[in-house]
Amino acid sequence: MERKKLSQKQMKFSQDVVSLLLFAMEKGFRFTFGEVMRPKEMQEIYYRDGRSTTMNSMHVHKLAIDINFFKPDGKTHTLTYLKADLQEIGEFWESLDDKNEWGGNWEYFLDTPHFQRTK
Repeated sequence: MERKKLSQKQMKFSQDVVSLLLFAMEKGFRFTFGEVMRPKEMQEIYYRDGRSTTMNSMHVHKLAIDINFFKPDGKTHTLTYLKADLQEIGEFWESLDDKNEWGGNWEYFLDTPHFQRTK
């Protein structure tokens, strides 16, 4: 992938992540970051160990992020990976751009903390 074209995609992806986080905060969620950039060597390990189903992860291209969401729970926040808890956030992500995918809507591998932009 041409470097300039990739950097433009990464910039759009980053802008959408900011919009996603602002939306989640408006809904009362808090969050911490998981993985964004993943070296190819780490992807090979994840693939070999079954933590990933592809060698072409968007993390390798800096076009994916894993976000740990904490839903409002009274006066505190509780970590959740439940699709039902995160559905509205996932739908918002996908509404920002037709190239955005939420891992919570994948049929072959449920990955609710995962948000990506396809190439």
